[in-house]
This record gives sequence, structure tokens and C-alpha cells, in this order.
Amino acid sequence: MTHIPELHGDHLWLRELRVTDLAPFERIYTHRVLTRYLGIDRMDPRQAQDAFAQCLAQPHSHPRRRHTLAICAPDEDVMVGTMGLLVEDYGSNAMLTGLVLLPDAPVRGHGPEAGRLLMAYGFGPLGLHRIWAGHRADHTRMHDVMLAAGLQPEATLRELFHTQGRWHDVTTYAATAPQWRRSATSAEQTILNGSHRTLQPA
Repeated sequence: MTHIPELHGDHLWLRELRVTDLAPFERIYTHRVLTRYLGIDRMDPRQAQDAFAQCLAQPHSHPRRRHTLAICAPDEDVMVGTMGLLVEDYGSNAMLTGLVLLPDAPVRGHGPEAGRLLMAYGFGPLGLHRIWAGHRADHTRMHDVMLAAGLQPEATLRELFHTQGRWHDVTTYAATAPQWRRSATSAEQTILNGSHRTLQPA
């Protein structure tokens, strides 16, 4: 079993999903607005439950490639969003995925911090060299989120995924470990150096 430890920042923290997170997970992935810009279509409740079960199984896969984490507010152990990291099968690369925060989340506005915490874990304990991310080209608000996470613009991938009945272009960004480490905060340095808290499985 490969659990990610708790990753704590100044405004939020990340942890592994638990069975008690089904309700907020289902609320996110069945929501018409919250799923509008994701790379997958809005799910019905049964599809969301199946996807949640797959996420719960991630720590049991060897080697572990997918990491879907719950975003929580400081001093609260309630899931208010999700963030993911997909480790690619070749090289030392991974993709940030699925940053979503509930509309009433107390951590709204701090989405880049979730990405940075997961990048610190990727560049530190996971030993990755390159992490990239993308957003639908028409979701222009994400440009500033990407830059705040320490990612730099790279390219536009034409018609990368098909949702809501049409193909969408995706704008991509990336960071490499040596460059990103120079901008790491003290909390991120703690994760990079493997000094973060050890997760106690539920």
C-alpha cells in the first residue's frame, strides 16, 4: 500500500481520500458548473460512485500512478475539493489533474497552493523531474492559476479531449525540478526534503 502523507500549506492541506468523502466527491463530479472545464463529462450519481471507488483503490496499485487527494481547510478534516497527480509510464514526468473546489469552500482563491503542495511531493519524495498541467484554451482564468503554481506556458494541444459534444484545445504549462525548487516556500521545502507529516491510514 502506497499512501501519500498529509501535505500542509499555509491556507489548505491535502490528504488521501477516505470512504467518508463520497458525498463531496459526488457533489463535485455531478455538478453541471464544476465539471464544465474538466477533461471528462459530468457524471450521474452511479458514475461518480464508481469513480470514487477507483480513487479509493489507488494506494493499493503497484506501482502507483494515480494520486487523487482531498483538499481540506486548515484545522478542518472535511473534503472541500480535489487535486490529482498522474505519474506517466515513461521518464520522470507527471501531470497535475482535476483541481476543483466546491463553491462554498473556505479555501477558494488558494487553488494554486494545492498544486504547489502536490508538486513539492512530486519533485521531492517521488523524484520527478518534470510536472506539467493544462487547461481548456477557453478557460482563460486558469492562466494565472498556472503561473502562481510555478508552471510556465508551453504549447496548445489541438482538440485534446472531447466533452459536452465537442473537441477542445488545451493550453499546457510545465515546470522542472531545479527551476521550481528555487521558488519553494518553507512549507514546500519541508515536503521536498521528506520532512512532512506521516499519514495515519483511516
